[in-house]
Amino acid sequence: MIKSMTSFGRAQNEDELNSCFSIEMKSVNHRYLDINIRMPRNMLSLEEKIRNIISKRLNRGKVDVFINYKNYGNGTGKINLNMNLAKEYYECLRQIQSELNIIDDISVSKIAKFPEVITLEEPQEDLDIIFNKISPLIESALNLMEEMRIREGEKLKDDILLKVNTIEGLVEEIEKVADNVPKVYKKKLEERLDELLSGVDLDESRIALEVAVLADKAAIDEEITRLRSHLSQMKSTLDLNESVGRKLDFIIQEMNREANTIASKSTDISMTNKIIEVKNIIEKIREQVQNIE
Repeated sequence: MIKSMTSFGRAQNEDELNSCFSIEMKSVNHRYLDINIRMPRNMLSLEEKIRNIISKRLNRGKVDVFINYKNYGNGTGKINLNMNLAKEYYECLRQIQSELNIIDDISVSKIAKFPEVITLEEPQEDLDIIFNKISPLIESALNLMEEMRIREGEKLKDDILLKVNTIEGLVEEIEKVADNVPKVYKKKLEERLDELLSGVDLDESRIALEVAVLADKAAIDEEITRLRSHLSQMKSTLDLNESVGRKLDFIIQEMNREANTIASKSTDISMTNKIIEVKNIIEKIREQVQNIE
């Protein structure tokens, strides 16, 4: 089953009265599985567990995970006042006032806004309870991503198969042109020699040798056979029920190698045009394969 690496999933526990967890996950194509998690600092120790859940479901892709936590409060927080720090701030303000001779606007509210003067100490939460709450949400978000990956993957598969069939048709045309190249070359060579050596008997064995040398240099039978084999492998790989992105990428490289060899041996303009078209289609397939898991 072909899966795209582009996907998005979101889940939230809306039944909680005192707190709410929401999870958003998105992924794009990447050579390997790269997971980036952003979550509240008090939950950082759960990162490895969250990674394990995701890595069991996804094989490739750059995955960004955003975990948000809202605590609506239940009166359990403790307010701390750092009076010594407040006094130091006050003395500093008095010194500024005295030395710069400015209006005294020192107030309690101003001092209270300085960092660390008044802090709220949240109670230590049980991370096991938190993990039990967010793990089902992660699975739900992954389910949505999975559905999206499958839908996008099916579209990619259909389009790639269409392009593979087009290449197969072009390969047949190239093979027909290649088979006729020696005959065309022989005819042109005879016409050219007859024009240059009018009235002189032509050495048929020499002409046959020249044609044979050209035919050997321009022979693309092996390349055509390998290219067809790669096209067949691509079709069968697209039907596998596993992660096939890397395998498809390798097949594309081999297809491109054979197409380049055929292009280098081409001595016919129509064959050259057709193999250029094949290379263009291979490049389009390669771009799509980059997004397959």
